[in-house]
Amino acid sequence: MRGLRLYFIPLVALVELYLLIKVGGFIGVLPTVGLVLLTGMIGVTLLRSQGFQLLAQLQEKMARGETPAQELLEGVALLLGGFCLLTPGFVTDTLGFCLLLPFTRKALIAGIAQRLAAQVQTVTMQQMRQPPPHEAGPVDSRNGGRTLEGEYTRDD
Repeated sequence: MRGLRLYFIPLVALVELYLLIKVGGFIGVLPTVGLVLLTGMIGVTLLRSQGFQLLAQLQEKMARGETPAQELLEGVALLLGGFCLLTPGFVTDTLGFCLLLPFTRKALIAGIAQRLAAQVQTVTMQQMRQPPPHEAGPVDSRNGGRTLEGEYTRDD
């Protein structure tokens, strides 16, 4: 899996370049550049409005004394979406718009949260099945390898 992460960014760049060339060949160079610029401008406008809306929700939750965990996750999604929209290309623009639109952003966050919760539950169950590791310290073979704790006093 780590090897795939290493090649992910160059692979996305190649796919974006391929699509830009194909679309440019179909509709022309200037309309393609105009489309990329237009999606960038729309994305920045959407990012700004969604950012202000999210900031208001965050302040409201904090004023009520609640933890704004969902809003913080949505803030990260907005940052990623903005970054994707500023990157030229159609695949990154699609991902960026999905992260900026509230209904798709919330659905993506919910899906990721469910997946993470399932992974945490799996790891927790695996840890529960394993015996706990021995504490650091000397091992006394007379009592089954367990370390006994206690106090002592020295009478001189």
